[in-house]
Amino acid sequence: MTLRVDRDAWLVVIDPQVIFAAPDSDWASPFFDEAFANIRALASAFGERVIVTRWVPTADRETSWGEYFAAWPFADQPADNHLFDLVPEARDLSPLPTVDLPTFGKWGEALTDITGPAPKLVITGVSTDCCVLSTVLPAADAGAWVTVATDACAGSTAENHAAAVHVMGLYPPQISLATTAEILAATSH
Repeated sequence: MTLRVDRDAWLVVIDPQVIFAAPDSDWASPFFDEAFANIRALASAFGERVIVTRWVPTADRETSWGEYFAAWPFADQPADNHLFDLVPEARDLSPLPTVDLPTFGKWGEALTDITGPAPKLVITGVSTDCCVLSTVLPAADAGAWVTVATDACAGSTAENHAAAVHVMGLYPPQISLATTAEILAATSH
C-alpha cells in the first residue's frame, strides 16, 4: 500500500462536536476521546492544512430529513444549540472557519473550494459508520486520494467502526487505510 500523504495533503476532521462526544448524548461515540488524541497528533503535523467540519440540523424537514429528525427528536434543535458546538479541544485545530453542512457527507463544493477538486486527503472524525463513510466514498468517487486514519475515527460501536473501515478498505487505490503512526511517518519525509 502506498500512502498518498505528503506536504500537499489536507487533514479533514469530521464533526468533532459535543453531540458526538458528550457521554449523555444519544449519539456519543464511546471511542471519541481515544480517536481525538490521534486527531490532535495529526493536526499538529498538518499545521495550517487542517479543515474541521460540523454537522448542523438545518436540512429541509419536507425531505427524508423530516423523518430522520422525528426519529431523533433530541437532535431537532436550532443550529446554535450547544450540542452542535465543537468540543473545546477541537476549537484550535484549524485556522480556517469550520465547514458547516446539514448532510452526513461533507465532500462537496465547500471542501473543494479549500482543497481543490482532486486533493490528497487524510480523513478523521466521527462517526466512522456515518459521516466519515459518507464523506470518504464521494470524495474518492470524485477523484480525491483519500487516506482514512483508522485509529483517529470513532464509530458508534466497535462493530460498526470495523464494518465501515472494512467497506472503505474495498476501494483501493482511491482509498487507503492507515494508522496515525503510519501517517505521521509518511508526513515526516
